[in-house]
Amino acid sequence: MRIFYEPSLSPEQTTIHLNQDDSKHAIKVLRLKNGDEVLLTDGKGYFYESVISDSNPKKCLLEIVKVEKQEKNQSYSVHIAIAPTKNMDRIEYFVEKAAEFGIDQITFFTSKNSERKVLKVDRIERILVSAIKQSKKAYLPIISELQPFEACLKNIQESERFIAYVPENPEHHFFKELPKSTESIIFVGPEGGFTPEEIELAKSYNVKPVSLGNSRLRTETAGIASCQIIHLKNL
Repeated sequence: MRIFYEPSLSPEQTTIHLNQDDSKHAIKVLRLKNGDEVLLTDGKGYFYESVISDSNPKKCLLEIVKVEKQEKNQSYSVHIAIAPTKNMDRIEYFVEKAAEFGIDQITFFTSKNSERKVLKVDRIERILVSAIKQSKKAYLPIISELQPFEACLKNIQESERFIAYVPENPEHHFFKELPKSTESIIFVGPEGGFTPEEIELAKSYNVKPVSLGNSRLRTETAGIASCQIIHLKNL
């Protein structure tokens, strides 16, 4: 069943018009017609089973026949704070794969060694929408605007706080240090890594340096690995 994202939906609705772009895609590209079934999500936890009642390529009308809430059964949250890479393709790859694995929030920050100081959040949101449709998820991850590293530290809400870093003594692996069933955040630095001063600053906010293993990982790989480690820890 084809999935479309409609953030304006509410569980009380019985009909909805797709926007012009989605209407054109549904009717002209996918060749859907009256009576065909379509699945909608609002990105807030609900799926809407619908049927096309007017296959207008400019304003396709859907009749909602069933509303189902996708419960969040996990007892933990996944929040990755990451410095965008110079090459946008790489950070977009992280966003896509993290959303497919399952992530609650992504925060972007700049630090001393950051090579990217500007980020198009609307582009990131489009990638997230595509990823949750691909993986059939009803929750759209929260995206935070690009902000300085220290501002990001000041805004931490999670009780378990980590920073991906390869110290002289690497036995503190993220998997071992992460408790189960907690709200956690891990910071992943830019290509040039974190400076010693930034690590000390993070420690002052009760953020614990951890290793992701013996291999030196690209920023986007470290982000994806961190996301999956949190899920594996909670199996």
